[in-house]
Amino acid sequence: MEQAVKVSEYFAALKEQILERVDLSREVPDEEMQDLIDEVVLSCGREQHLTLNEKCRLKKELFHALRKMDVLQELLDEPEVTEIMVNGMDGIFLEKNGKLMRWEKNFYSRERILDVIQQMAGACNRVVNESQPIVDARLENGDRVHVVLPPVAVNGPIITIRRFPKSPITMERLLELGSISGEEMLFLKDAVRSGYSILIAGGTGSGKTTFLNALSQYIPKDERVIVIEDTAELQIQNVENLVRMETRASGVEDCREITIRDLIRASLRMRPSRIIVGEVRGAETFELLTCLNTGHDGSISTCHANSPQDTIARLETMVLMGMELPLQAIRRQIASGIDLIVYLGRLRDKSRRLLEITEVTGMEGEQVVLNPLFSFRETGEVSGRICGVQCKTGDMKNIEKLQRAGIPADRITLDKESAASGSS
Repeated sequence: MEQAVKVSEYFAALKEQILERVDLSREVPDEEMQDLIDEVVLSCGREQHLTLNEKCRLKKELFHALRKMDVLQELLDEPEVTEIMVNGMDGIFLEKNGKLMRWEKNFYSRERILDVIQQMAGACNRVVNESQPIVDARLENGDRVHVVLPPVAVNGPIITIRRFPKSPITMERLLELGSISGEEMLFLKDAVRSGYSILIAGGTGSGKTTFLNALSQYIPKDERVIVIEDTAELQIQNVENLVRMETRASGVEDCREITIRDLIRASLRMRPSRIIVGEVRGAETFELLTCLNTGHDGSISTCHANSPQDTIARLETMVLMGMELPLQAIRRQIASGIDLIVYLGRLRDKSRRLLEITEVTGMEGEQVVLNPLFSFRETGEVSGRICGVQCKTGDMKNIEKLQRAGIPADRITLDKESAASGSS
């Protein structure tokens, strides 16, 4: 512990020297900053009798602290790392190839964690402090950041970074990974092009955002798409007429809060062909259902749920968070607005799979009726990996949109050869 304090104090002293010599009245390029770091480390290195390896490591850490994300930069540069979790001074954990593990490195001081947090929040015009201790932000490369500060976070500043691939994953790639079958892929391709409204449901880390990105490749290029998110992270593919909006927290330059509800209302005046809401998690669900029932077919969103049946209950609960409505009225809005529920899951081997595709066919009495179309059935386990088959369990009942799009209804029932190849 004493050694860590000495290292932290020495690092802070060097950083202070560098900042004192930087001309803050202009934009200092990285090359000039690197030269300044070299000078300071070389001069101090002689006094401290540092080895060449120690000097190189120190120069790298100082540059990352001043221009990058400090000790986290090494993990951010590694594409196989999909999640980074900083638990204050208690340690840094990461997810790599589906496995959680502890990293051998850590921040030297609480102040260095706070510096990184302010850098992350400031880059996307977000404010985080003791009065606003929780914030969502994003990095320049699109990675999603969630921060919780003391006193809410008991064991120190908490950072959670959800990372996304630099190149969006396509449906073809999901087919190669075994996350989806060829028949399911072709069915969803037809459904998106025909304008079916789709809700992607699943638990945390089940791949909802990745799947929405992949699904967007089937949106016709001549449509106008409005994307609404808490924090911009979606990578919508092949859409030229694209509008992206994100929420704004209150307190940013004394401006009022802009919510998902506000953005959905605004989007209705932007002549959207489709509206994509990154995730519904509260009262904004009513606005989403409203736009789905007012002519914006083909819209897509995601939500947290434990099954297709649970998704209906979740939507009901979220609508009731914002207003008092009769339950039957809410269910009718759901039944008439949402056409398909795509349910994703993360299996015990950490693989992500499409588990069910379910059609919402309408109301029967006071209940929303669901028609299962595809489901994943586990067949065993080989070398720690779960094996299974994605089976077709039913036929579409509401085929009017398929017919209007010129797609024959028998496209839903595909021969095995064409499904395996993924050809249209």
